[in-house]
Amino acid sequence: MNHKKITGITVIRHGETEWNKIGLQQGHLNSNLTILGIKQAETLANALSEIKFDHIYSSDLLRAFDTAKIISKKMNLEIKTDPRLRERNLGIMQGLTIAEFKEKFPEEYAKFISDDPDVPVKNGESKNEHFKRVKQCIVELGNRHIGENILIVTHGGVIEKIFRFALGIPLEAKRNFSLFNSSINTFTFQDNILFLKTWGDINHLKEIGTTDDF
Repeated sequence: MNHKKITGITVIRHGETEWNKIGLQQGHLNSNLTILGIKQAETLANALSEIKFDHIYSSDLLRAFDTAKIISKKMNLEIKTDPRLRERNLGIMQGLTIAEFKEKFPEEYAKFISDDPDVPVKNGESKNEHFKRVKQCIVELGNRHIGENILIVTHGGVIEKIFRFALGIPLEAKRNFSLFNSSINTFTFQDNILFLKTWGDINHLKEIGTTDDF
């Protein structure tokens, strides 16, 4: 294997937010990092400080960008934002808990929990639409930075799609893996193929804790 043709990709989920704590669906809406979320990002920055990264990319949504800012201070790298790294647009579900969404929009809730990846949330995206934009972004960045090591700060739903892309897990399959705030997930990219290296590393958070909902 020619290592010069490989792109290293480390993907991070943002720190805990106020809405994570109370179960509100965020989607494209913004929610501030909690005190714990800020501590998670600071601890994460320390854990990553010994790794050489060539570039930092972030979702342009504030919870990811604020996490990236804390990390970037340790690395002296400029953050490049890409809206393709945004969480899935959850339309009318945004700002509601799952229980509130089920009560207010029972027909839309039934569609949301169906296994059909092409059914969008009203005023939002389908799983497939989200997957396509995330995959396009990862492939583009992977090819743009061959031989380099990049850090991506993004969202739980985006990391889920990256994981499915790497392992070939269909969108119809129920999620049976955790997505922790401020976890470290590493991949390599070569010849348009994404390989999983490590998943859900939260060893750096042992002293302060994390959450695995999104």
